[in-house]
Amino acid sequence: MILISPSILSADFLMLGDELNKVTQAGANLIHIDVMDGHFVPNLTMGPLIVEAVKRGTSLPLDVHLMINNPERSIEYYAKAGADYLTIHSESCIHLERAIKQIKSFGIKAGVALNPSTHESALSYVLDELDLVLVMSVNPGFAHQQFLPSALKKISSIKNMLLKSSNKNCLISVDGGINDQTIAACAKAGAQIFVAGSYIFKALDYEKAITSLKTLAQA
Repeated sequence: MILISPSILSADFLMLGDELNKVTQAGANLIHIDVMDGHFVPNLTMGPLIVEAVKRGTSLPLDVHLMINNPERSIEYYAKAGADYLTIHSESCIHLERAIKQIKSFGIKAGVALNPSTHESALSYVLDELDLVLVMSVNPGFAHQQFLPSALKKISSIKNMLLKSSNKNCLISVDGGINDQTIAACAKAGAQIFVAGSYIFKALDYEKAITSLKTLAQA
């Protein structure tokens, strides 16, 4: 399974509706929405109102990534705004298992993200409850960063953890620096969802960019 999730952080917000239509028609599988609070990461981005607007603007599932402190306080808002996948960071959540159950109580899929310096063992006691694991291949906060090769080892390790677990449906996503030079190695390591921002939204032809990523990952 190869799924491409364009990150609208790199889209033209003046033309967001048009951008959503273009990536949908170009073959995207999900829409990735980066939520940043200016505290957990040094950037401030979009809130539930943007998620609601995006939900109205596309038929694709929304892949909402909360890079915020105390995510438990915001889960309800983003779930009701239209998130289909809601991913929180293990580093920002003291009661991770409780927060995962809170996400699932809204009938949506729950994910946990790991920063580059966070060991995959942080997932040990919650892995059976997850629908998605998001491996950050850059330090979160800004677009246009270089891919960190250490993510490959982490993806492979998480894949092995899942194979040994009772959870056969959890997907591995990777976010940061995904392009035609990095996607094949990530797919080989075990990733299935690929979050790409600049590579898609800075391309002249969105369909060509998305097709190239899928072809390289499948190969």
